[in-house]
Amino acid sequence: MSGHSKWHNIQRTKNAADAKRGQVFTKIAREMIVAVKEGGSGDVAGNSRLAAVVAKAKAANMPNDNIKRTIEKALGSGSGDDYVSITYEGYGPGGVAVIVEAMTDNRNRTASDVRHAFDKYGGNMGVAGCVAWSFDRRGVIIVDNEDGTVGEDKLMEDALEAGADDVEADGGVYELYTAADGVAAVAGELEKLGYRLLSAQAEMVPQSYIKLTDEDDIKNMEKMLEIMEDNDDIQNVWHNSEASD
Repeated sequence: MSGHSKWHNIQRTKNAADAKRGQVFTKIAREMIVAVKEGGSGDVAGNSRLAAVVAKAKAANMPNDNIKRTIEKALGSGSGDDYVSITYEGYGPGGVAVIVEAMTDNRNRTASDVRHAFDKYGGNMGVAGCVAWSFDRRGVIIVDNEDGTVGEDKLMEDALEAGADDVEADGGVYELYTAADGVAAVAGELEKLGYRLLSAQAEMVPQSYIKLTDEDDIKNMEKMLEIMEDNDDIQNVWHNSEASD
């Protein structure tokens, strides 16, 4: 697949995200609770959605004890957490397509927050389906190669054997693509082989990209993404704005 993956979009904020690791773990834990409840099982072998979230958690370096406690909490009858998954769509500055995935216990609060973020920075929230057609849901795994020791041919062989569809070299990382429901299995096999994963999850991958050139649009896009990513109810923000070189 040609083009850029989400990795280009998150490199800009990676250090900030690392500094807020506690918030990242909280969001993953919420996603894990929903996966257990909706999948009806705390066993990754029998709950594909939970398996995908656990793969995401491990790639984010979430401790195994945290993962175990979160699953046990979700299985407990007194958990009390009542989150629902909601997806919002809209347009950011310069016509950038944006998909916001949220998990919330208060639909009105979250919808208001998302709409405010769009409006404040020159975008607008649209109706369901207004931009989703221009994205494909795929599994995306980012393999670290910052030290240059991971051979492309060997990784390609291992990745395809594990079930990946495609592998692309991109600077200090490799981008692997899988079926959306296959990311956990492929990530697990690669981890067993000793590869270091920086990210592993199902993503909304744009079919094409928009490169913003207006300085105000660029700044507003960055601010809009920042306020969305800082919102506890928002799990993921996908967009087709191409990162600046």
